[in-house]
Amino acid sequence: MGHHHGHDHGKSETTNIKVAFFLNLLFTIVEIIGGFFTNSMAILADALHDLGDSLSLGMAWYFQRLSNKKSNKSFTYGYKRYTLIGALVNATVLLVGSVIIISETVPRLFNPQTAHAPGMMLLAVLGIIINGAAVIRLKRGSTINERVVMLHLLEDVLGWIAVLVGAIIMYFFDWPIIDPILSLGIAAYVLFNVFRNMRDVMKILLQGVPDNVEHKHVTEYIASIEEIIDFHDLHIWSLDGQFNILSIHTVVNRSFEIDQIPALKLKIREGLKPLNIHHATIEIDLEKEDCNFDHEDSI
Repeated sequence: MGHHHGHDHGKSETTNIKVAFFLNLLFTIVEIIGGFFTNSMAILADALHDLGDSLSLGMAWYFQRLSNKKSNKSFTYGYKRYTLIGALVNATVLLVGSVIIISETVPRLFNPQTAHAPGMMLLAVLGIIINGAAVIRLKRGSTINERVVMLHLLEDVLGWIAVLVGAIIMYFFDWPIIDPILSLGIAAYVLFNVFRNMRDVMKILLQGVPDNVEHKHVTEYIASIEEIIDFHDLHIWSLDGQFNILSIHTVVNRSFEIDQIPALKLKIREGLKPLNIHHATIEIDLEKEDCNFDHEDSI
């Protein structure tokens, strides 16, 4: 691109993930100590899971920072798609982690185990507060990367709520099976969201039309422009889930004056902005001109 399109929220996205990373790493350390203190293998296992989350968050932070770099000769679109790599890595770790949780939980349905309930309740409250603060912080963000990272922490918040409920029940009643039942429910919820986010990432990588752009509205707007008698090779995709791009060949009458082209392009771009198109590459073709494109393969 000849000019740079930036996002004012780039720095805030990086800060959000950085704060979440340090909060998660801090609580992982607390969790390891608490796991030994309560003699709870479940909490120690969750500490290992949180350690994996911390590594993923650190990677997401790195990719988010890298994505804010400006375009250059090697990456003319900039580095914004690096956030998708972070999102894929995080989603994969979350997927694997959920499978591990399920595989560890299912046997406990048949052989329930009880840990030190009071210690579990204390750690659960701390977990809800610390991870909840990170979730609230990331909820302000809008990138797919932030949403996937938020799922990591939301999984922990819901997990700690389950631990708290389970610990309270186990404290008053001898029902240790409650904990694995809640854990399976949470894992199913997290997996549902993981697949939804993976679907969004794959749609961007495959250059599908963004969800916040109505293809019909775009074509109707282009067709409504008086100077344009036809158009073809219309393509709409998203760079990173936020920055949407359009390219199009428009056809004008042969009597159209060349010096009118800049005004026509400006008119098209201004009309596309309310339709969530942030950058448009517009080719102006004269009527019956051969633009060397196979129109049958394009919209």
